[in-house]
Amino acid sequence: MMEQINRLKVVLAEQSRTGKWLAEVIGKNEATVSRWCTNEAQPSVETFVQIAKALNVDVRELFNSTKNMRGLENA
Repeated sequence: MMEQINRLKVVLAEQSRTGKWLAEVIGKNEATVSRWCTNEAQPSVETFVQIAKALNVDVRELFNSTKNMRGLENA
């Protein structure tokens, strides 16, 4: 199972927004945004900042806490 690093899908749902909407707002391909939403890929730090601004949230809200992630105890 892939590690759920970002909460993008959750934040979009909380705001009743779609990946298509986000892709249009930040000028990215819809398929790319879809991969971010499923945590198959991660955007760059700069893109996370763009996403946070588009969604009017603190960038930290786009990430899951590392305190509860399995496999990072000894990292």
